[in-house]
Amino acid sequence: MPRATTPRRVTIYDVAERAQLSHQTVSRYFRAPEGLRPATRERVSAAVTELGYSPNPLARSLRTGRSKRLMVVVPELTSSPARVLAGASDAARGAGFTLDVVGLTGDADERTDRLAELARTGRPEAILSLIPLAADAQEACAPVPLVVVGELDDAMRGIGELSDASPVLEFLRELSTLGHRRFLHITGDLDFASARARRDAYLTGIESQGLEDLGVVDGDWSAASGYEAIAAIDAARPPTAVIAANDVVAGGVVQGARERGWTIPEDLSVTGWDNLPLSGLLSPTLTTVEVDHEGVGVRAMQRLLERLSGAASAVPASEPVNTVIWRGSTGPVAGH
Repeated sequence: MPRATTPRRVTIYDVAERAQLSHQTVSRYFRAPEGLRPATRERVSAAVTELGYSPNPLARSLRTGRSKRLMVVVPELTSSPARVLAGASDAARGAGFTLDVVGLTGDADERTDRLAELARTGRPEAILSLIPLAADAQEACAPVPLVVVGELDDAMRGIGELSDASPVLEFLRELSTLGHRRFLHITGDLDFASARARRDAYLTGIESQGLEDLGVVDGDWSAASGYEAIAAIDAARPPTAVIAANDVVAGGVVQGARERGWTIPEDLSVTGWDNLPLSGLLSPTLTTVEVDHEGVGVRAMQRLLERLSGAASAVPASEPVNTVIWRGSTGPVAGH
């Protein structure tokens, strides 16, 4: 059976032949149609319609210097920050741009060298980097505008806005008003700035509010770490509330508590982080933190678009990234 062939792409030369004009005239039709006579424009337009021709984007960018493509730089794509990129992509698309996501390896200097090469050969109109680059990156990538935002480190771990831990203080403050005094914190992987920030905020809040710390358990973002922490608690002096590093850890806490015969939230209040879709469907539903990853991406892309257009910045210097969502897994201490 003969192999199917891909239809040949219609070219500017086919349009020129159909319109009985030179290919230079057809090229001027796409580049500067106002310089052509009306009759000539009509002949080219008719040929374009008949053949279904659309200009090649790369060729057009070479003629006009506008590719309408933006580039976002992340580390090698082993753990893509999908929600941040989704926000950046939406903002770019809304402004009429296509987004290319590029993963770079190596240290800051090596990434900058590779990015400078891409700036020359890939023809992006502007570049947004979510990871650190060398100090001379702006110069290296010139004349392509470059914006570097410090929301992720070399391993795509949240820093900057994404490591804000202030909701931990809100958890402690509000739970203390419900009669809670004995707390336990189960951390995430402490290689992450966000996990360290939440641990530090917990210890600060415990001290400043005069609460009792029953321990900080080193976790790894897994349900198993939450489950094991609860299994190891001294039954003679259990906490009344657990501040878990994320919703997954909190899920392990809830399961471990149930196996010990404790009721949520009557015997133990539990908080999580990330507002995973399942968190609002659990029984009881999980008190957690909604993180506006998309907003981080949108604001970063807006800063890049402003840089590209030369417009004065209208992007807020900072906006709250985290919002506490109170649900059924937290409540007053019995008898309070």
